[in-house]
Amino acid sequence: MSPDTLSARLAAHVIDTPWDALPPAAVLAAKHMALDTLAVAWAGTSAPGIPPVRDALIDEGGKPQSAVWATSAKIPARSAAFLNSAAAAALDFDGMRASERGSVHSDSVVLPAALAVAEQHGATGQELVAALVLGNDIVTRLGAASALPHRGWYQTSIYGIMGAAAAAARLMKLDAEQTMHAFGIAVNQACSTQLPNIERSLVKRYSSAFAAQGGVLAALLAARGITAARQAFEGRFGFYELYQPGEPDRLLDGLGVSYPHVETGVKRFPSCACNHTAIEAALQLAREHPVQASGIADLDVTISPYVHRLVGAPFDPSSDPQVAAQFSVQYSVAAAMLRGRFGVGDIEPEAVLDPATLALARRVTVHVDESWGNGRAATVVVRLHSGERRERHVAHIPGSREAPLAEADRSEKALDCLRAGVQPLDGEQAQRLVDRVLGLDRLANARELLKDLA
Repeated sequence: MSPDTLSARLAAHVIDTPWDALPPAAVLAAKHMALDTLAVAWAGTSAPGIPPVRDALIDEGGKPQSAVWATSAKIPARSAAFLNSAAAAALDFDGMRASERGSVHSDSVVLPAALAVAEQHGATGQELVAALVLGNDIVTRLGAASALPHRGWYQTSIYGIMGAAAAAARLMKLDAEQTMHAFGIAVNQACSTQLPNIERSLVKRYSSAFAAQGGVLAALLAARGITAARQAFEGRFGFYELYQPGEPDRLLDGLGVSYPHVETGVKRFPSCACNHTAIEAALQLAREHPVQASGIADLDVTISPYVHRLVGAPFDPSSDPQVAAQFSVQYSVAAAMLRGRFGVGDIEPEAVLDPATLALARRVTVHVDESWGNGRAATVVVRLHSGERRERHVAHIPGSREAPLAEADRSEKALDCLRAGVQPLDGEQAQRLVDRVLGLDRLANARELLKDLA
């Protein structure tokens, strides 16, 4: 292996970085991300599109290596990574790192892959946390090194499979040469389009799942001697040439010193993050000037071209109400204004199809400010039948690094999510799981994490 190639240096970073070299802030961020991801996945286990696939994979059987979250079932590690990742993405409530270069949900891919492999191999909690730090580091570095324009790939998938491969390689105790090949195998699988986001289809929930499964498979094949491209990222027809314009050398900026996953935000609302500034603006208006829906003449929301592409289409819940709501700024603003909140219950199909909410959503007009480019800001204007006009502008996504959530809000979100899903936890069980995740690096065996909870 040439130690001077970009791919080789990243592989060495993943495998050779000792635990003591990981900054405390990077370790703490990985544990906080794991708690948020596991919690939203717990709630997502009952979301539309998840139960039938869970039943199918459990029925398919195989060696009981890794847990299916919120159940007592165990299935092969790759299948567990796939299914648990889909649950983590289902409510669109998982953490993300957003920037002008795009956004990525790293941990909804990395944690399901890493925990499945850790359970399979009986890894310690500390080994699991190290894999989470380094896997998320790879994903968020890829995001930071990307450039515009994006070609329509779903960034979480094409970056996430690399992080999942890195985390799995670390837990399988591959060497740097094998890990470099794991990256090469992963780039052969990297895919996933943004089309499900635009068409509001259920397979969007499985975009991260294919990446999680593919990363585990990449490490497994590399462990068994399968060779692949040695310059998966920078080579001709490699990652940056085929999938994503960017500046590959930026992948090495501060390598081993800075860890960009520490800037991952915790989502406040269970929907596409492109809706969040508009939701927050509507909530501010609803709190400061409560008004009945009958008093509202119409609403305007102004968003950027990027946001409009993902959530600006006319609201149509006919195919799948929940997914349609998660990717509609019209529905988001209407629901927030009408109810003064936006939580998991507000994307349940019966809430989405509420006649009063549908009627108000039809009175939301979406405008695009071309000068905002890839920005996430939103302005909401409400006009009342009385003639009064009220306006709010929100510049930053709540929960992002520019507008972080308070610790109490993050904890409340986690506990609320753990009390939902296919097998809700009671208060004592939920707190026990929270304590285990935050003390994950002290667990003797990663299998203890979910013990006695299903």
